[in-house]
Amino acid sequence: MLLKINLPLRRAFCHTSLVVTAGVLSVMFSGSLYANPQLMTEVDARGAEELRYANFEQWRNEFRRYAAAQGISESTLATALDNVRYRERVIELDRYQPEFVRPIWEYLDTAASDTRVNAGREKLDAHRQTALEMQQRYGVPSEIIVAIWGIESNYGSNFGDFSTLEALATLAYDGRRRDFARGELLAALRIIDQGDIAAEQMKGSWAGAMGHTQFIPSSFEAYAVDGDNNGRRDIWGSIPDVMASTANYLARAGWQAGEPWGVELALPASFDYSQTERRSSAEWASQGVRALQGELPNFESAAIVIPAGAEGPAFLVGANFRAILRYNNATSYALAVATLADKIAGREGIRQAWPRGQTPLTRDDVKELQRRLNEAGYSVGGADGVMGPNTRQGVRDFQRSQGLTPDGFATQALLERLR
Repeated sequence: MLLKINLPLRRAFCHTSLVVTAGVLSVMFSGSLYANPQLMTEVDARGAEELRYANFEQWRNEFRRYAAAQGISESTLATALDNVRYRERVIELDRYQPEFVRPIWEYLDTAASDTRVNAGREKLDAHRQTALEMQQRYGVPSEIIVAIWGIESNYGSNFGDFSTLEALATLAYDGRRRDFARGELLAALRIIDQGDIAAEQMKGSWAGAMGHTQFIPSSFEAYAVDGDNNGRRDIWGSIPDVMASTANYLARAGWQAGEPWGVELALPASFDYSQTERRSSAEWASQGVRALQGELPNFESAAIVIPAGAEGPAFLVGANFRAILRYNNATSYALAVATLADKIAGREGIRQAWPRGQTPLTRDDVKELQRRLNEAGYSVGGADGVMGPNTRQGVRDFQRSQGLTPDGFATQALLERLR
């Protein structure tokens, strides 16, 4: 019997607040997956009612019936689903929120460290023929392919040992993102049903991201490629499949062959940091924007990124930076991939200094910042502790009112001024 509790129906999957290790989120699922048509109608009609099961086994049995109705074979259900366990650790990680937000320079120190650069060069040397073949096929540079591999799973040394099936089943039963997890679990069963991987070998992160590339199952279905032509797409054990799948993902995300990801900038003293529009390189140059070294790339549509405010480095980024963001929609992630790739290829990394003297805001600090901005008339929405676009705009408006550079970068000094 189903137990019904009057709670808001959970539909959203918010992943990008994680630093970058849980993988690719490119396909969203919504809606109820219950097999009973009467219940489906009831949920659709009410919209605000959530159905809960008495225990995990009851949920699994109901999902099994649904998966069978969706065409998953009995043999796959028996081997892949019937022995799946509830994993409390997955729920602990799902609900964990760190107190401190790691500043981007500390993240980059690790993501593009000398150790990871050297390991990346060794991996590229060991798999150069495969990487160059994928570069030629998809137009994505070999160093970018290897850098994605390095950031996602540290070149395969840390892609997680959670059963993807158990992680997703646990999240579908008791997580914050149930509809998404149910859709991903069904996709995982389809992958097993099609013979790409055995159920016991489908391993990855607690959030359901799998293998060297950290694809979630729906991304695997959409982008994974059989790079070694053995009839299976194996992102756990085949490096040709790993590299082909990574390059295919970026190519499908709009990678432009022959273009750089971006360039480090020297901005004029009069630069308006509130600009968030994309412009051509020529239009940015007309405002006095210059490359720190050399010439600006000839971008038709480019944005200026200042991840640490006016006191830190600035970058002009084009279509290929946006393609990396499709892999993981966090500026810190895309900049880590770009920087690591540059260093693997022997190019210089970021030249300008980061404002390392700035003390980062804690999550509670950001909530206070949001509350005080709202109280001061700068409407930024709810105080959720996340520095989203509304909060950054509120910070810029407050900075401008105080005669400060409106770069949208929140600091302890700014919070103190608001107090």
